[in-house]
Amino acid sequence: MMKDIPFRNTANPMEENTFATRADAQMAVLNLTAPLLDAFSPGRARVTLGATGAHFHAAAADLEGLVRPFWGLAPLLAGGGHFDGIEKFVTGLENGSNPEHPEYWGPVTDRDQRMVESAAIGYALALAPETFWDGMSQRGRDTLRDWLLNSLQQTPAPNNWNFFHVLVSLGLTRVGVDHDLSIIEANLDRLESWDMGNGWYRDGDKRQADHYIPFAMHFYGLIYAQYGPEADRARRDRFRARARTFAPQIAHWYAADGAALPYGRSLTYRFAHAGFWGTLALAGEEALPWAEIRGLWARNLRWWSDKPICDSRGAMTIGYGYPQLSMSERYNSPGSPYWAMKAFAPLVLPEDHPFWQAEEAAPQERPQVISLPEPGMVKFEHTGDVTVLAGGQQSPTFGRTAEKYNKFAYSTRYGFSVETEGRAFENGPFDNMLAFSENGELAAVRCSESMARIGPDWLYSAWSPMPEVEVESWLLARPPGHLRIHRIRTGRHVQTVEGGFAIRRDDPTPGPALQPEVTAASARMVTARDVTCIADVATPLPGSKARTPRVVAPEPNTNLLASRSWVPQLICALEPGEWSFGAWICAGRRGTDEALPEVPGAAVPDVAELNAMREGGEVIRVWDLPVG
Repeated sequence: MMKDIPFRNTANPMEENTFATRADAQMAVLNLTAPLLDAFSPGRARVTLGATGAHFHAAAADLEGLVRPFWGLAPLLAGGGHFDGIEKFVTGLENGSNPEHPEYWGPVTDRDQRMVESAAIGYALALAPETFWDGMSQRGRDTLRDWLLNSLQQTPAPNNWNFFHVLVSLGLTRVGVDHDLSIIEANLDRLESWDMGNGWYRDGDKRQADHYIPFAMHFYGLIYAQYGPEADRARRDRFRARARTFAPQIAHWYAADGAALPYGRSLTYRFAHAGFWGTLALAGEEALPWAEIRGLWARNLRWWSDKPICDSRGAMTIGYGYPQLSMSERYNSPGSPYWAMKAFAPLVLPEDHPFWQAEEAAPQERPQVISLPEPGMVKFEHTGDVTVLAGGQQSPTFGRTAEKYNKFAYSTRYGFSVETEGRAFENGPFDNMLAFSENGELAAVRCSESMARIGPDWLYSAWSPMPEVEVESWLLARPPGHLRIHRIRTGRHVQTVEGGFAIRRDDPTPGPALQPEVTAASARMVTARDVTCIADVATPLPGSKARTPRVVAPEPNTNLLASRSWVPQLICALEPGEWSFGAWICAGRRGTDEALPEVPGAAVPDVAELNAMREGGEVIRVWDLPVG
């Protein structure tokens, strides 16, 4: 049994936590959960953490606040820990599932947010039934049983949601409740049909592979591998095998300082990404040496420990590097960020488990450039930071998704930016995007592709931002930067802007305001911490067009990591015809990259090489959807 540890109610309850020991992780769960205790409703069935809304019913939003902490509390309690106030959560389960109680959550229906939260309840019952089941009255157990059984009869969304039934099943099985296992088998068959090979999944029948792959598909798959029925051993072994194959690949998404690549939707779940490493431990899968797994897990949590991600109470906020509604999705309620608690899965393990006993390994040296054909990414590293060039993904139908999936490049150090004014052309960030406008007001960008191919250090895509405008883009990794070449055929007059990486805009104190460095062919911005540059490059393609460099200061709260930012850009207007652009993009830490070397002329492919890329390489696997 762990002894009680007092919590600190600070802006970030993980502040100064080194995550060096199991007790450190236990403390993090206590400190993150304790601020919620004052937000309970009188009947304890709902936890209201803010006034912002999501697209679903307020009762479902408050249910998130109640049960998402279970992702941390359940392994804490299963591992012998203690939390003062857990009785509030247990009472909330009893009253919220009771149709006769005034704080009843309502029944789960098809594609209902309540189905999402049923998974956290199933997880809690599977790991810590002594608390979450035995701690209720018989009436409470009956109503929760009926509520969960009804959830199994409802249709999930056609993506990772199919795992929610699976976790409910694991929980019901653990507490001895009979239910129809054929439903679960159908869910599992559907989930396995999204296996792309090489350890990667699609998140449903669409061109999408993002943070959901490690913290959903593999996270839940490993839980099933560990706690699923013996009769389904073959499937459980397949989940384990895929996770082992996936681990060395997703390790490329992590920088030396612990930052994980921000890419895709649901980034407000923040350190849920570390849950993959923790669940490898829970399942006893040494997919990498335990010291490496421990290092990847601990460094990511430490990276988050000094970020302003909580309000003054210590409750987590919607956002990424800071509170930021502009990057959220319509399904993000004030309680949503607590899915981050998935990171604490290894707390179910005893102190003497190899995961806890391993001495954290330093960041491993990995290939500087590597191709990941399943998600459509070419990764390169420089001074410990990770950049990926991206292509072939499909934007889902949530807000600002072109920014989350279809930029040319994403970075662990510089994140990415979202447009807050409907892609207003004049002052939009357009970092790592090529944007078009016919009227100079609204911008169109790459949202989907008609072709997507990948090579060992390059990506090719064909896309159309608007009618009568066709674009081919080649992205080439050339550390410390990358090269972009675009071929454009337009039947209309358009304006264009292309951006490099956004960096933090700080005010020097004291001292004069920082000034951009703009030449005839390049734009560079240097701050106390970073430098970012974009340079115009002549191309071998027909109609090579020179562009005008500039540095913009976009609207605040557009970048995921910096509330104010600078972005270097190249702009020009095009008449109807065939044109081509080239750009050299580079960004790095101050002190290592002040020079930001210009791309050598020899690094620019000739026409034959560009054509060979278009016709060769391999089809990006997430893009190449199966038939049927």
